[in-house]
Amino acid sequence: MSRSPYNGIERRAFWKIAVEKRIEVASSDIFRPKFPLTNDMRIATAGSCFAQHVGRALSQSGLSVIDAEPAPPGTPENLAKDYGYSTYSARYGNIYTVAHLLQIIKEATGRFTPAEPVWALKDRYVDSQRPNVEPTGLETPEAVIWHRARHLECIVKMMQSCDVFVFTFGLTEAWLHTETQTVFSLAPGTLGGSFDPTVHSFKNYTTRTVVDDFREFMRLAQTLNPNMKFLITVSPIPLAATASGTHVEIATTRSKAVLRAACDELASDFSNVDYFPSYEIINSPRSKGQFFAPNLRDVTLEGVQTVMTILKRAYGFEDRMGATVLSEAPMPLTDDDMDARCEEVLLNQFADIGVAKA
Repeated sequence: MSRSPYNGIERRAFWKIAVEKRIEVASSDIFRPKFPLTNDMRIATAGSCFAQHVGRALSQSGLSVIDAEPAPPGTPENLAKDYGYSTYSARYGNIYTVAHLLQIIKEATGRFTPAEPVWALKDRYVDSQRPNVEPTGLETPEAVIWHRARHLECIVKMMQSCDVFVFTFGLTEAWLHTETQTVFSLAPGTLGGSFDPTVHSFKNYTTRTVVDDFREFMRLAQTLNPNMKFLITVSPIPLAATASGTHVEIATTRSKAVLRAACDELASDFSNVDYFPSYEIINSPRSKGQFFAPNLRDVTLEGVQTVMTILKRAYGFEDRMGATVLSEAPMPLTDDDMDARCEEVLLNQFADIGVAKA
């Protein structure tokens, strides 16, 4: 056989061996961590809905996942989740875009003040940056501002104590306050506030802007904690709706491609940034679509189990019982484990009143 640069490389590099002949996604050598996660590390989590599963898996593995903004003592678990507690390492709710993540750390460190900090919700008020954490709203705008200030303090403390920041990239689409470029987590009018086309505008971020925003986020985070590492991933969950003017399936492909390319660039450029392939695991051709629910959007219990098993096995995590996760079968999850709060699905309320066009 003639010499070739492919002579002698690992078998995992060949589709025929690594994919075609290996049926189980969970048994593949698909992820090799760049740096370890150990029991003495303090881990912070944030991101889109799928990040809730990642944070839960890390916690169940006995790692120290930060909860910088816990619920009041005695709050029932389901009620706490309804109000955004113990979902992530601070009570910021789902963070769908890197632009919003960057804006949050800028605000927390006194570098930015968002426009429209308070939105009306019927006769009550919500935080425009996280309207989902108060389902019924607060009584006054002043109460919202007070809670926001305390929340930002918790974020700073979280960043200062964090060894590894885990973030799931979710979307590239966002709604802004045009004049100030304030990013909102949800479109105005979806869960509080009111949309005004003369005030608000749509933004669809590019790979370049996503990379630049995350680089800036890293820089600011490391001013609070110079030794922080970053574990990033892309949510496999498709868009619930798009404002891009294209078909939602095309918009989803574009969004995930942008985010995946951005993650690759970041992980390639920085030794302290690693990428975990949750997107690839769920969308692998060998899964044959079995990891999606009948609505073709939600990830099934089996899909979540598979992703979390690969994550745990790659790091050699132990579960709460102290047994090393080595089995081929995915780790069992409960209904509570699948209870990811995702307010993006609220966009479905507008589907039936959309304009049909042949």
